Amino acid sequence: MKFASAVALWSLSLGVAWGQSVDLETHVTALASETMEGRLTGTDGASRAADYLVSELKRLGLRPLAGQSDFRLPFPFTAGVKDTGSTLSIGDWAAPASGLRGLSFSDTGEVSGEVVFAGYGITVPESQSFGYDSYHGLDVEGKMVLVLRYFPEDASTEVKSVLARYSGLRYKALGARERGAKGLLVVTGPRSPNAGELVGMSFDTAAAGSDIVAASITSEVADKLLAPSGKILSDVQKELDTANPHVSGFAIESVEVKLDVRLERETKMARNVAGIIPGRKLDRFVVLGAHYDHLGRGRDGNSLARQDEVGQVHAGADDNASGVSAVLSIAERLRNLELLSSVAIAFWSGEELGLLGSTDFLRSEVLPPEEIVAYVNFDMVGRMRDNKLILQAVGTSPLWPRLVEQTNLPIGFDIELSEDPYLPTDVTSFNQVSIPSINFFTGSHSEYHRPADRPELINYEDLRRVVEFGGLLAQKLSELTERPEFVKVARTRQAGGSRDTVRAFTGTIPDYTTEVDGLLLSGVIEGGPAEQAGLRAGDVIVEMAGQKITNIYDYTFALDVVKVGQPVTVIFLRNGERQETELTPRARE
Repeated sequence: MKFASAVALWSLSLGVAWGQSVDLETHVTALASETMEGRLTGTDGASRAADYLVSELKRLGLRPLAGQSDFRLPFPFTAGVKDTGSTLSIGDWAAPASGLRGLSFSDTGEVSGEVVFAGYGITVPESQSFGYDSYHGLDVEGKMVLVLRYFPEDASTEVKSVLARYSGLRYKALGARERGAKGLLVVTGPRSPNAGELVGMSFDTAAAGSDIVAASITSEVADKLLAPSGKILSDVQKELDTANPHVSGFAIESVEVKLDVRLERETKMARNVAGIIPGRKLDRFVVLGAHYDHLGRGRDGNSLARQDEVGQVHAGADDNASGVSAVLSIAERLRNLELLSSVAIAFWSGEELGLLGSTDFLRSEVLPPEEIVAYVNFDMVGRMRDNKLILQAVGTSPLWPRLVEQTNLPIGFDIELSEDPYLPTDVTSFNQVSIPSINFFTGSHSEYHRPADRPELINYEDLRRVVEFGGLLAQKLSELTERPEFVKVARTRQAGGSRDTVRAFTGTIPDYTTEVDGLLLSGVIEGGPAEQAGLRAGDVIVEMAGQKITNIYDYTFALDVVKVGQPVTVIFLRNGERQETELTPRARE
């Protein structure tokens, strides 16, 4: 009762007629239903989710953006890759079509050569103070490399935690390529999960190759390769699975392999959904947004599904049906108000694949960035605990702390403020074009990126309070007579979360959405090593610390070999001109 009366008094003092609250649970349940199939970008499930959002915007009486005939804003993206007929021959023997498949990041082309078995194909950088190198004593220059998938099965938990970090297939491809190998063959060993199976084709969000021809093969094909050496794959793997660093690989004598990988990358259309609530100023907008996509069945995204959950629909109730429902509910409250600035309501696709939707929205200037006075994002706002609301990116404008404090008076959240705008959510896109932004977040949880993120776990009572807070904040932003000041926030650490905590800090902000040969920078962090080295937005890094950089993955792997405080040479392209600089990584905080 205390909360309800406080909001009522606050609303009356502003002349706000909120009307009847929408049923937040209805929105969350609809978006997180089996019918939506996890809302993976580019799928029928995502299209049905977009249809639901369009129907809601129509129900609310919103208009499409100026110059648009529809609420849907389509954009193309690289959705995946398929094998169109790769072949492998060992001497005069041709592997059956079912015995191999190109890896999704492989270059298309034909290579041939002798074969070297390099164990698990894992090399742990010296900087990790852990001695493990599958290539020790092996010469793979100009040859084909055969490696096992994953990492040693019988290693201790502590050792596995180190080796797993360097066991990704792209990392293995990089290791082979950097040692001069012409091709890579990967087999899932008989002692590993998915024993003997081919690696599935998956979304490749960077839409980039790896500068090496690579394929997965079945255990039957691998045994055919190993036969001249007198070894059997199961015995070889068992010996390697102890993680003993002295167990080495070997050359396979008298075997000549020809590998021809044929891939076709697939382009699909995704759709943002956006509409406007007109204010008195039709050339000035407050944008409220949330991403509506999720991970589908988790096969092509960053799923954290447990073993008994693999392949199930990832409902994404909190991530991010909760944020979408909050924005819809705020739109319902704002639509009948007399607003000064117009309000744009936007729902992004492709956030889980690298902020694709919000990036395209700003680049296409369907709503010119100079007309956007502020952006308010809602991402995972349905699992509040202990009355704690986390508001991120408040360093982007001196307006935020004061406005947050005023808005919170009748609601009474325990607010945690974070200045950092370099987040793995859509505020990052708006920060890059100098728009004051703020992100609503109620914290992570054990169901994150799992099928277990279900509607019944949402804290609807506190989600309604988040809606009241967000609605009041949006109205206050709309009534501002002057454009809020934007502040470029200096960062002392890179975005990326727990998976990146041991990497050196370089201060680069990669562009995840544009296809180039190299790492395109969308910006650099103020005061960071990259800025001090003279790098800037638009530069394309093509080499770092002696390692060739063809995409974001190469760059990520290169970070593992640099050392804090030791300068490294960076070669980059600026306006097509090849340049060189020296960058000194710092320790992450």
